Amino acid sequence: MEINLVSFCEISRGESNILNRRRAQLIRPEIQALSAYHVPDADDFIKLDAMENPYSLPDELVRQWLAVLASVPLNRYPDPGAKQLRNRIRDYMEVPPGYEIILGNGSDELIQIIAMSVARAGQKIMAPDPGFVMYKMIATFVGMDYVGVSLKDDFSLDMPAMLEAIQKQQPAVIFLAFPNNPTGNLFAENDIVEILNAAEGLVVVDEAYHPFACTSFMNRLNDFDNLLVMRTVSKMGLAGLRLGILAGSEILLNEFDKVRLPYNINVLTQASALFALEHAAEFETQAACIREQREWLFDQLSALSDLDVYPSAANFILVRLKNGGADRVFDGLKKAGVLIKNLNAVGGMLAECLRITVGTAEENKIFLKALKNVL
Repeated sequence: MEINLVSFCEISRGESNILNRRRAQLIRPEIQALSAYHVPDADDFIKLDAMENPYSLPDELVRQWLAVLASVPLNRYPDPGAKQLRNRIRDYMEVPPGYEIILGNGSDELIQIIAMSVARAGQKIMAPDPGFVMYKMIATFVGMDYVGVSLKDDFSLDMPAMLEAIQKQQPAVIFLAFPNNPTGNLFAENDIVEILNAAEGLVVVDEAYHPFACTSFMNRLNDFDNLLVMRTVSKMGLAGLRLGILAGSEILLNEFDKVRLPYNINVLTQASALFALEHAAEFETQAACIREQREWLFDQLSALSDLDVYPSAANFILVRLKNGGADRVFDGLKKAGVLIKNLNAVGGMLAECLRITVGTAEENKIFLKALKNVL
């Protein structure tokens, strides 16, 4: 049978035109304007782009973990509230008595749950800028306005601007990454307290990088009725599990729990996280190694005249090319087999900036050698 290619192409173009019209009619304009969250292919690279813990578990612990997974009943739905895991996390993370936690499929789901719970016409989400990209993206997803308040040149909070924006915008939720991503610095605790006192809405202190910052607002939950504290197990070495934790008053979390999809934490994640917490000392040792390597890498980078290097309390370091060339350096490192995060395209305060995840000692040395070759 012969195929008329001209007719086939005309039909294909016609179907495409119909789908484009339907997209324009049905999909919200602000969603059409977004770009999907992009994760680059990292095969065969030294991966220093995603703030992951570079260490795997010792072989003996892997064998014990696999034995645990072998007994998990995959034919049954998971505990919808993950009660055993929540109790263990509450103890490990020292959540104050009388306060509750809920779990999310990563912190991203918790951000979305919070946003969905407060979304209504005219409500706003606020965060310092630059900050974690998902605050703005999820505000858009749920139809809320996003208010970004620029940081100062040293990436500290511009408190007059923050307080003015809070008074003027009255945001439903303020997200404060502590330390901040992608800048790595810890905001001053007194500034966060001032924001908590000024805000009529909720203030979420996002402590994703707590294993490397070693400071927290968890013990301040009793002091502020609008405070929520968010954590994740991703940075401690369990990024593949996708498990986020939100701590706060039972009254608020009961409302958020209504929005949480049932069975959002699968049986393998629940079993794996429980096993990991039984062996938390291993992850704490790894975090200490990363903190040591962060200080070594910071000193090495600071010795390079081409870079401005910013202090970090996280497991990554932000640098700026003094004379430009971030794209060239990024491409050169990629050709050398090292993948980092190029923030130059974001522009603004992040123009000519690169973000380097702290790797193992060997990875950091390979990166530093490659960097010196391309500067």
